[in-house]
Amino acid sequence: MTQWVYNFGKTGTDGDASRRNLLGGKGANLAEMSGIGLPVPPGFTLSTDVCTHFYDHDKTYPDTLDQQVREAIAKIESETGTRFADSANPLLVSVRSGARASMPGMMDTVLNLGLNDVTVVGLASRANDARFAYDSYRRFIQMYSDVVMEVDHGLFEDALEDMKLQRGVYEDTELTGDDLKALVASYKDIVQDEAGTGFPQDPWEQLWGAIGAVFASWMNTRAITYRRLNNIPVAWGTAINIQAMVFGNMGDDCATGVAFTRDPSTGENNFYGEFLINAQGEDVVAGIRTPLPLTVAARKKGGGEALSMQEAMPAAFDQLDAVRKKLEAHYRDMQDLEFTVQQGVLYMLQTRSGKRTAEAALRMAVEMADEGLITRDEALCRVDPNALDQLLHPTLDPNAEKVILARGLPASPGAACGKIVLNADRAEEMAAGGEVVILVRLETSPEDIHGMHAAAGILTARGGMTSHAAVVARGMGRACVSGASDVRFDEVSGKVFIADQVLVEGDIITIDGTSGEVYAGKVDMIQPKMSGAFASVMGWADEVRRMEVRTNAETPTEARVALDFGAQGIGLCRTEHMFFDADRIIAMRQMIMAADTEGRELALAKLLPMQRRDFEELFTIMAGLPVTIRLLDPPLHEFLPHSADELAEVAAAAGVTIETARQRSVKLAETNPMLGHRGCRLAVTYPEICRMQARAIFEAACAVAKNTGESPVPEVMVPLAATAREIALCKAEIDAAAAAVMAETGVTISYLVGTMVELPRASICAADLAVEAEFFSFGTNDLTQTSLGISRDDAGSFLHDYADKEIYPVDPFVSIDLEGVGSLVEMGVERGRKSRPDIKLGICGEHGGDGDSILFFEKVGLDYVSCSPYRVPAARLAAAQATIKTRQTD
Repeated sequence: MTQWVYNFGKTGTDGDASRRNLLGGKGANLAEMSGIGLPVPPGFTLSTDVCTHFYDHDKTYPDTLDQQVREAIAKIESETGTRFADSANPLLVSVRSGARASMPGMMDTVLNLGLNDVTVVGLASRANDARFAYDSYRRFIQMYSDVVMEVDHGLFEDALEDMKLQRGVYEDTELTGDDLKALVASYKDIVQDEAGTGFPQDPWEQLWGAIGAVFASWMNTRAITYRRLNNIPVAWGTAINIQAMVFGNMGDDCATGVAFTRDPSTGENNFYGEFLINAQGEDVVAGIRTPLPLTVAARKKGGGEALSMQEAMPAAFDQLDAVRKKLEAHYRDMQDLEFTVQQGVLYMLQTRSGKRTAEAALRMAVEMADEGLITRDEALCRVDPNALDQLLHPTLDPNAEKVILARGLPASPGAACGKIVLNADRAEEMAAGGEVVILVRLETSPEDIHGMHAAAGILTARGGMTSHAAVVARGMGRACVSGASDVRFDEVSGKVFIADQVLVEGDIITIDGTSGEVYAGKVDMIQPKMSGAFASVMGWADEVRRMEVRTNAETPTEARVALDFGAQGIGLCRTEHMFFDADRIIAMRQMIMAADTEGRELALAKLLPMQRRDFEELFTIMAGLPVTIRLLDPPLHEFLPHSADELAEVAAAAGVTIETARQRSVKLAETNPMLGHRGCRLAVTYPEICRMQARAIFEAACAVAKNTGESPVPEVMVPLAATAREIALCKAEIDAAAAAVMAETGVTISYLVGTMVELPRASICAADLAVEAEFFSFGTNDLTQTSLGISRDDAGSFLHDYADKEIYPVDPFVSIDLEGVGSLVEMGVERGRKSRPDIKLGICGEHGGDGDSILFFEKVGLDYVSCSPYRVPAARLAAAQATIKTRQTD
């Protein structure tokens, strides 16, 4: 009989951490903690195979699942001495999701399952505490009705607030048992009114309702969005963990909390976390109550007066601190823990590798390697290359003038400045329109995931350092300030009230996720410095990686930034970008308007010194590093104006009539310019353009060599070649220009002539192209477009649907399509090397900065990747990781 259910607990555990794919991350780690003797309430896991069966069989379960679940419930009953659905001594359980990849808050949870009008009386009697029993029951009704019966949870919140208002109290904990009993009755009325049926009283019906709802939440909107953003395949499914309840809401000797074995914001080796006395876990993570720090040091640092857990519950804290040390040593990584204290006894509900900021990841990796906890290779693989982007952007200038509006908790470091928006949909809409926005919410919920991703920063009035906003913001690398209690807002009117100021949507604020402060208007920022742990990791990466990392740059500023970030040359200089400056575009347009070669050469003669100066600057900055220069690529019509006035100006400069200029513009227009008269096709038709650019390159190289003594390394790239003959024609012009300039200057320059492989035919015929080309640079942006028949500029309206349906599991313009485009790259590499064994091979598309793509490029043996300047550090790290992973599989 197929095993669908796996037990964990003191009396027997079926799994361990190695079975993550089957048991999900939460289930595997509950089993692992049970196996190493930690205090874990007993329970069982429905495997991810059940989820797969559920969706493959019209949302039905395997025939034997019911029997296995009943046997597992009996096992919990035996270990706890309680009975499910028993009126006098009821067993209550939690039902939680647990995918193999952590998806905090994206799927649903139900606590206190098993309560009804009868068992709540038994629970009250057993605990000798009616307040606790009815508090648990009202929580269960709200959670179950929301998750399973789709009753708006806000209706229950409103009823709770009304009750507190009537009783004149502020905290939930101030309500009496009678108050909560009355609240339960009103909650049941809400369910009857909204769902048209009474709240279910049969615990077994409750259990299967919760199981179905949690499996269904794998396909809810927020989970789908989170999977898309984090490249988690839908086929993985989720497990479900059903576990005996322990109660943090039984009184003042009870508590619940979330902890990290190290600080997830800074990486410091300090116990970090928050807790609440007389509460359940959802109170902490949902931001319903602002929690308290775990340690005395954290309390003093935050300036709080309420006792920390270390002071209020010293015995339970010491237990938790011992568990913290044991788990970090066992997993050899920073752990994110959930715990409950019931009447002074500690129980562990979860451990997982904690999400962390890029700064924290770097510091932890370096310190754990220095401590001998992990190797340097492991340290390098612990840091997400894409997360390094958090460290490469500005932070607030400490000397800038600031007008502080409010203070909250420093939930996710970094600074962000933008326009206020009050809901996630609006944030996404404005960001899509090019606006930089700050999402301001009372508290965020999983439904806000798309707006949080779109926003530059997040500000919440409620919630602590482990609230949903804080955890998700850290994972996304967004600056976040949470728990800013002075912030109030009215979403209907669109007004935000901070201190004595009234702001509206569109007003600009600045938030500092490192200090927790909120400022009026825009605050000056400064560039980060790459030192400390960052420098260590980058140094280790450079020692390990095989591939070089270059940059895509055509301006001196870009080149200097990339060089500071460790670039080893320029892998793509797009020369067309140099022609759009105001003092150049007129000459460019004169060249386009010219009726014959002589006219074009006259205009090109004006452009020659301008191009030469550009190349001199780049060669000087790169100081002997290779510079790959792509000859003119876009179709000529892109340089022409659209307005009548501009066209008249072009006509006058070119010495032709407006009608002639208009006719020339019409003649150049193309139906599909991406596949039209562009790239090397321009050089074939107008060799004088290629001739001018080649002369500019070599004149600049010879001048820099003569002036600095540092010989530049130009690599001249012919774009969009599909045949060897196209390369040969261009190469003849380039070689002739090089020979002429070297003869004129008496300076000898070594150079290469190659091509950008961006057409399927170029990969297929790479053996022929390599006879002429001394290097290939795979232009994977266009290679993806031409292979898939999808325009990168137009795909945004539908590609997210393709990702959701896993037609392409990830955006193929972000991470390379391995089966299609990847096969073409591999073919180009193999066939190119067959003709020219020493051919230099690189990639200069956007995929050059993507970690998964870089792993593929390592496996096929490219010599270098090239990416935008700010992605150079990420590419350096990803290249090192690729070397390590490839070495491990060889």
